[in-house]
Amino acid sequence: MDHSHDSAKPAVDLHTPDPAVVKEIKASFKKYFYVLLVLIFGTIITVAVSYVDFGSHAYNLAVGLAIATFKAACVGLIFMHLNHERGLIYKFLIFTLIFFASLMFLTVLHHYDPIHFSFYDK
Repeated sequence: MDHSHDSAKPAVDLHTPDPAVVKEIKASFKKYFYVLLVLIFGTIITVAVSYVDFGSHAYNLAVGLAIATFKAACVGLIFMHLNHERGLIYKFLIFTLIFFASLMFLTVLHHYDPIHFSFYDK
């Protein structure tokens, strides 16, 4: 059997990338780099805000959580590609947000509970 190479098939040049792919990679890199800058700037803002007194510990936590939520949304949308998702993923996201808000509400209600019984108070 003759296993000679078929000269009709063109050789693939792996050293010369497709210009369209290179353009897409550069655009993606630029987008990821901007998100990195936003996350670094958000971290600097978080640290700076931690030294500011907003009147109460609850307000300080709310501001910190708002900044953290923005940073998490940037990561989710860009790095996890959630900005391209449709349908079911947003239903899960809405359910998660409602569940999170419910748990935070229960935590706040705990502080206004008139019964402060503990088994360790005896």
